[in-house]
Amino acid sequence: MEKDLIIDVNSTEVSIALLENHKLIELNKEQNNGSYAVGDVYLGKVKRIMPALNAAFVDIGDDKDAFIHYLDLGLAFRTLDYFTRQIGQSKLSHNALFSGLKLGDILEKEGKIADVLKPGQSIVTQIVKEPISTKGSRLTAEISIAGRNMVLIPFIDKVNISQKITSKEEKKRLERLVYSILPPNYGVIIRTAAEGKKAAVLDGELKSLIKKWEDSWPKMAKANPPQLLFTENSRTTTILRDLLNDSFSNIYINDETICNEVKDYITLIAPEQEKIVKLYKGGVPIFDHFEISKQIRSAFGKVITIKQGAYLIIEHTEALHVIDVNSGIRAKSGADQEQNAFEVNMNAAEEISRQLRLRDMGGIIIVDFIDMDHNENRVKLYKHMQDLMQSDRAKHNILPITRFGLMQITRQRVRPATEINTSESCPTCNGTGKISSSMLIEETIERQLAYYVKEKGIKSITIKLNPILSAYLTKGIASIRFKLAMKYKCTLKIKESTDNHLLEVLWYNMNGEKLED
Repeated sequence: MEKDLIIDVNSTEVSIALLENHKLIELNKEQNNGSYAVGDVYLGKVKRIMPALNAAFVDIGDDKDAFIHYLDLGLAFRTLDYFTRQIGQSKLSHNALFSGLKLGDILEKEGKIADVLKPGQSIVTQIVKEPISTKGSRLTAEISIAGRNMVLIPFIDKVNISQKITSKEEKKRLERLVYSILPPNYGVIIRTAAEGKKAAVLDGELKSLIKKWEDSWPKMAKANPPQLLFTENSRTTTILRDLLNDSFSNIYINDETICNEVKDYITLIAPEQEKIVKLYKGGVPIFDHFEISKQIRSAFGKVITIKQGAYLIIEHTEALHVIDVNSGIRAKSGADQEQNAFEVNMNAAEEISRQLRLRDMGGIIIVDFIDMDHNENRVKLYKHMQDLMQSDRAKHNILPITRFGLMQITRQRVRPATEINTSESCPTCNGTGKISSSMLIEETIERQLAYYVKEKGIKSITIKLNPILSAYLTKGIASIRFKLAMKYKCTLKIKESTDNHLLEVLWYNMNGEKLED
């Protein structure tokens, strides 16, 4: 499957589109406004404890206090807390303090948060969910720093290997290799991408991840919360880190600085693929050139058309997302009804799996498929949806279709769903739903004509009108246009334009210059 990454950079945001066989699959927007993002690590301050929730609210500098549950503190929290308090007071160097930590003081799983945290206490946390609606960020104290081939986890001393690496020999090789280069008090999760990688590649990446963590220590030592300690990679490099593989064919970027940044990152994680990064220099906007803008307009509305006249209706609420499948003009009756419903549902499943990724819809999703009488068709549809969702990187769970034709999907939500307004305000009513009465248009035109003739002294005027309004003003020998021209002793011409909305009137002088009020 051919994959292209198109990156559009402008002054306010970076838009990243993932295409599979030239079809838009994912769309990410990275704002250039310092917003709070998943993976960012902060030194926060505990604001208040909520014993009933066994959780706490933490100030990380956002308008809304972030939320952390007791279970998100992590088993190694006591060690992290000790290091946070000592780093600004100990006479030891930061490296000596960290490497000298004794691990093993495990936090009880059934404990109370009030026994661990106090208001005003400094705490090192990492964002796992961005602010959504009225809720602040969701935090964890289990700090992890993700790379292409591994995830670094301070304060543990274990090496875990991805279950997707099936070769026992390769698992043993990676485990021995990483243990041999891993400093004290660090743990690692070896990702699937590490399979077959040489020691030099893994060692280089491990050192870069450790450096990111250790570079945050001076900020931590100042103990001046709220304070950003370090940030996750940009959305661009994060997507590259998670998606880059042999099937990636091209990465087009319209900004030279970002292009060089991406090249440098790919040189680090996959040197053999540096050539796929290309700077776009076309005169047409990059999203228009690759027909992404057109796909966005058709994919982000409330009604999404699918094959052969069927369509989806997508509604968003505070609690969940609802998707309704409709057969549209494909509706049939009799013996064909079951087969028709099955075909529409199978096609709808393909578009739904795409929409979930494209809009990054998370939480609870309810899909109302067209009712099918045969249980074997419902099972086929359920398995089809599971197959389609396998390529989705977000954690998800799909339940079988109920007797009412409903499918329930839960999908990991770490940031607000992407919503793009594809509607425009009506140019006639300006979004109010009301326009001036057609009975008043003649009076309005006469008043404006009198102003131009008497006040401005213009004797030759052309007005551009919608053909319907033009026909109304020019009907008959003694037309309204003729009467107005005679009354104000001027030359009044009418020019038809289908670009004008029904009651729009544009005024021009004899030289074709537009007249202003």
